[in-house]
Amino acid sequence: MRPWPAPRWVRMTLPLVAGAVPALAFPEPSLWWLAYVALVPWLLLLRTAPSGRAAAFAGWLGGTGFMLAMHHWLMPSLHVFIVLLAALLGLLWLPWGWLVHRLLAGTPGSGRLAAAVVLVPSGWLLAELVRSWEYLGGPWGLLGASQWEVPPALRLASVGGVWLVSFLVVAVNTMVAALLATPRARVGAVVALVSVALVTSAVWLWAPRPEPAGHTRIAVVQIGETPSRQARFERGEELTRQLAGRDPDLVVWGESSVGYDLGSHPALERRLAALSRSTGAPLLVNVDSRRGDRPGIFKSSVLVDEKGLTGQRYDKMRLVPFGEYVPARSLLGWATSVGRAANEDRHRGDTPVVMRKNGLRFGPLICFETAFPDMSRHLVADGAQVLTAQSSTSTFQDSWAPEQHASLAALRAAESGRPMVHSTLTGVSVFHGPEGERLGSPMGTDTSAVQVVEVPLATGTTLYVRWGDWTVWLVLSSLAAYGVVEGVRAARGRRSQGRAELSAPAPAHR
Repeated sequence: MRPWPAPRWVRMTLPLVAGAVPALAFPEPSLWWLAYVALVPWLLLLRTAPSGRAAAFAGWLGGTGFMLAMHHWLMPSLHVFIVLLAALLGLLWLPWGWLVHRLLAGTPGSGRLAAAVVLVPSGWLLAELVRSWEYLGGPWGLLGASQWEVPPALRLASVGGVWLVSFLVVAVNTMVAALLATPRARVGAVVALVSVALVTSAVWLWAPRPEPAGHTRIAVVQIGETPSRQARFERGEELTRQLAGRDPDLVVWGESSVGYDLGSHPALERRLAALSRSTGAPLLVNVDSRRGDRPGIFKSSVLVDEKGLTGQRYDKMRLVPFGEYVPARSLLGWATSVGRAANEDRHRGDTPVVMRKNGLRFGPLICFETAFPDMSRHLVADGAQVLTAQSSTSTFQDSWAPEQHASLAALRAAESGRPMVHSTLTGVSVFHGPEGERLGSPMGTDTSAVQVVEVPLATGTTLYVRWGDWTVWLVLSSLAAYGVVEGVRAARGRRSQGRAELSAPAPAHR
């Protein structure tokens, strides 16, 4: 292939656009296949870069484009600040760009191509892993999450989590790029693609599946848009009364559905207890308010039964940067003046909770936390039969955020082998079974209603719950081994160059 065009604006624009392309696989489920080729233009740009340094720069630009495209719906809240954040997070793809150029530039032989199939996805996962740290924004928009409606991908998630799915997606892109750009490597690329298909088929047949263990009836109350916290509570009451006679085992309200501390408002507690008696089921509500027993604002999942507060409460542990707190507020507090950043930091909980009522064990997560695969895995390891998520994306109703957020429930269910209920304040609310399959119909962003679904329970332990993030450790080991090999090779090259200089004849002096 020809080297890059000469004009600087072209050299900067092409990687930005190429990096943004993979984000197109997320908003529309029918475009899941796009993820397997969306990286190819970016990979071809990196392999034809004039130098490793230029490829690293293009990796940074592409990472910036990917972050901007993936999080563009945050622009009304963060304004120009989103560009700075994207540029900072894009730096994580700088070493990946160098790595792609190192492994795919020129005419790679079979050994270099085989290394690329492992190391290029490993480098991508390293960037995903670092940016998944909650203080850097969390694991929103991991490439593997685009496959939430693909049954074979969900089976892979039950083995190695979303990390294994991301690895597979990048590996296929790498092989397609080699197939297009390197004629001599085409046989090897085809063999690699067939091998991936065979491995995926083997996982489909071999990986343990959840064992059926009965059903439970869970109701979701999607309150919808309301003008105040009082109207929100009253609308939740009105909808919940419709569940009388429908025999739910648990009723779940969305995030911030209760804007009052129930311990300080006994009248509201009594009203919720009356709802529990009328429906015959406990209510899992979400309280977003100041607490009487502890200073500060908490977001908490609170269980109420026919007698009132049960004493079972989960305080949100992982908060949304800028949305619920401002990192290093003394330095970045100015963000509140240019966007919708939190004027006051929420407080964090300190431990996950598995709640128990009437023989059902369920693990609550709140909003942003559904993006973290480790949280749902630990809840299931602690005995949760059902995962419940309470969220609110009301600020971003006209974007792809609600649908993308809801899709995470499919991945968390498949990874853990347990059903997941995603209940939102304003949509989209969904149910997913133990293998990630959708149950019932999604409740859209313009819906204010209740829905009761017969949710299948399951027993057994998925390999992801049992082994954890083994994919991540394999990736880190592969990159470390490659670093050692490159270091030894560089040291040998310097020694050979030194010996050549020592053995060279001295220049003649006149």
